[in-house]
Amino acid sequence: MKKDSAVYNRPSILVFSTESISDPGIDLAGASHMDYPVTVSVISLPCSTGIDPRWIVFALKQGFSGVFVAADGMDCSFIEDCTKRTGDIVARAQELCKQEGIDPKRVKMAAICSVCSEAFQKHMKNFHSALTALEQGDDEA
Repeated sequence: MKKDSAVYNRPSILVFSTESISDPGIDLAGASHMDYPVTVSVISLPCSTGIDPRWIVFALKQGFSGVFVAADGMDCSFIEDCTKRTGDIVARAQELCKQEGIDPKRVKMAAICSVCSEAFQKHMKNFHSALTALEQGDDEA
């Protein structure tokens, strides 16, 4: 994805989602025709602990404005301490961002459950607004 493309001339968000927990909530938001930015792209994984922090930095370097991790939270059926581990992954990604000169505010995480379509919509709208402010140079973002 090239940042200068007319389609992606607005902040773009890559979402790492989980197949059995957050995907159904995200799908519900789409199926319900909930309004959220069209520049959101989703990649599904079995568990949010399977994300490599370097993937997040890579996505930002490739032109995504932000990366959102839709974590399993307490509903994870794979790992008991999924929330902590996913939080550690996001913290590591934010640290790698700092080392690369990328604003760590471009990486967010929240637990999104299978019926959390409204929460997903709200997170996407808020993150999109924050990224817009960052790209316009607003330090309040």
